[in-house]
Amino acid sequence: MSTQKENKNRKIKAIYNYINEMPEDTTVDIENKKRLFFDKIAAKKTKTVYTYLKYAAMIAIFLSTGYFLTKDTDTNSIPAIAKDTTDILSGTDKAVLTLGDGSTVTLEKGQEYNDKNLQSNGEKLVYNSNKKTHKETKYNYLTIPRGGQFFVQLADGTNVWLNSDSKLKYPVAFNKNTPRKVELIYGEAYFDVSPSTAHNDTKFVVSTKDQDVVVLGTEFNIKAYREDAIIATTLIEGKVTIDNNSVKKYLSPNNQSRFNTRTKEINIVPVDVQYEIAWRKGLFSFKNKPFKDIMLVISRWYDVDVIFENETIKDIPFNGVFNKKLSIEEILVIIENTKEAKFEIKGKTIYMK
Repeated sequence: MSTQKENKNRKIKAIYNYINEMPEDTTVDIENKKRLFFDKIAAKKTKTVYTYLKYAAMIAIFLSTGYFLTKDTDTNSIPAIAKDTTDILSGTDKAVLTLGDGSTVTLEKGQEYNDKNLQSNGEKLVYNSNKKTHKETKYNYLTIPRGGQFFVQLADGTNVWLNSDSKLKYPVAFNKNTPRKVELIYGEAYFDVSPSTAHNDTKFVVSTKDQDVVVLGTEFNIKAYREDAIIATTLIEGKVTIDNNSVKKYLSPNNQSRFNTRTKEINIVPVDVQYEIAWRKGLFSFKNKPFKDIMLVISRWYDVDVIFENETIKDIPFNGVFNKKLSIEEILVIIENTKEAKFEIKGKTIYMK
C-alpha cells in the first residue's frame, strides 16, 4: 500500500517538475493548450498511453487556470488528503433498464442482455430499427445511478449519452408521421439526433420539466438535474427551438439557453462548448465554477456525499480540467494545491475545510 502511494507521489512530483521547467517568460496560448489536452486525454488508445495521459490532466489544470509553480516550489510539500478509506471509486458504465411490463434489468460492464428488439453488452444499449406502425406505444426507461454513465441508441438511430444520476423515458419504437418524442426526466444527456429526412420529416422532441426542445437533426446537450433551477440546453450543431408553452426561442450553435423553471424565463447566452460537453469525452471541465457546483459534479461521479465545514469556500471560483478516470484523491490533491480548500475523507463522505 505504501509503495503505491510512493509511486503516485513520484508521478505527481514529475508533473510539478515538468511545469517548473517551463521558461520563466511563459507566454502560452492557453486556449490552444486546453483544446490539445481535451483531445489528447480523451483519445487514449492503450493502457500505457492512458497512464501518462491521466497525469497529463494534472498539467491541464495549471494550463487552464494560467497558474504556474515557481522554481522555488518544494515538491516534498505536496499535501496528502486526510482519509480513513479507499472505497471511493470513479464512475463506470452501468444503468438500470425498466421494460414496458415494469420489470427491470441491471446493465453493467461485462454483462450481456438481449431481447427481440434490443441488445446490450453492458456498456451500451442498442434498439433495432423498426419502421412498422404500432397501435400502442410502449416505453422503456433507462436510469443511470450516481457513479454511472451509459450510451443508448434509440430505434430511430438517435444516439444518446447519459451522465450520472440521470433518467430517460423513450418509446421502444417510433411510429411513422408522428413526432419522435422522448423525455429527460432528470439529469444530463447529450443527443446526436437522427435527421428528420430519414423519418418522413418528423421532428425529434426532448421534454424536460416545463420545456420542450424541438429539432430536425442535430447535436445538443441538456442539463436538467432535479436540484437545478436552470435547465441548460447547449447547441453544438444545427438549430433547435426551445419552447415552454408561453415563450419560444431559437438556439444557434455555440449558444446555450437557460430556462428558469421558477420564473419560466428563457435566456440565450454564448458559451464555450468544449467545457459544456467535456463530460462526454471523459473529462471534468470547470471554468470559473464555484466549489459548491464542482463538488456536486464530483459527488455524482464518485457517488459520495460532500459536506462544507467552511461555508466561505462554497462560492470561490475555480478553473480546471481533469480526466474522469483519476482517483478522487488525485483530484483533491490538485485542488488543495490552490490553497483555497482542504479536504478530509471519512468513509464515502468528503469534508471541505
